[in-house]
Amino acid sequence: MNRNIAFLELKYGNIYGGYPNFYAISEIAFLVFEIGSKKLFLESWINNAPVDIVNVYSEVNELGHTLSRNKEVFNLNTGQTRPFDENFKLSEDKLFFEFNKLKNAKLHIRNFLEKNFHKYEFDDLVVFDGRRDLFLCERCGADFSGWNVIDLQKELNKTTEYLFSLNKLSVIINYRLDKSHLKSNNLEYWLHPIAARQIVPKSAAWDAARLMMIYNEWNNHHADFLIKAQLLLNKIQTSK
Repeated sequence: MNRNIAFLELKYGNIYGGYPNFYAISEIAFLVFEIGSKKLFLESWINNAPVDIVNVYSEVNELGHTLSRNKEVFNLNTGQTRPFDENFKLSEDKLFFEFNKLKNAKLHIRNFLEKNFHKYEFDDLVVFDGRRDLFLCERCGADFSGWNVIDLQKELNKTTEYLFSLNKLSVIINYRLDKSHLKSNNLEYWLHPIAARQIVPKSAAWDAARLMMIYNEWNNHHADFLIKAQLLLNKIQTSK
């Protein structure tokens, strides 16, 4: 019997001009990998509420090392971006109005997750630095109690004693998307065209695909993974 492993990735940001600790989910990617057949199933949800959120993105070098963190304003409905102004603040009335625009999203998020939890059979749910991801989904009514949740970043940290980012890990495994195939140092998986169209850089689906490839390299080619991880850390240290 084939066994499935699920991977969950979110994109989120706080409302522009609002509280820095209130996050709105902008994207969800739920990827299921069938071990026996090596088939991939990808489900995506995108929030199209007419709300401006703050996107934080990293500029990285060829080693996956973060050079800077930048902010931009992103409209969930139009997909348009504009410069971030740290002095911009919404009044309480306007902020309440923005909150109301996001109310329906909670129901859609819960339904999206519940539908896919029932659609696919799996025991393990893999996240990456996923405490906030799980919290935001639980706040929308999602229940993760039925599955074994694995935080890959924490698992890697136990062995390597280094807190790797997804960008550095992608360099370690030589992650790449070649039209209809996901590839890494030792692995290659065919993608259905519908799934391939969803996996674009900086998207939740892109991160879910990276997470899946990193997880499989870590589990199936452990020794090779550790060697290449040490080589990358040596290069980063040398570059400093």
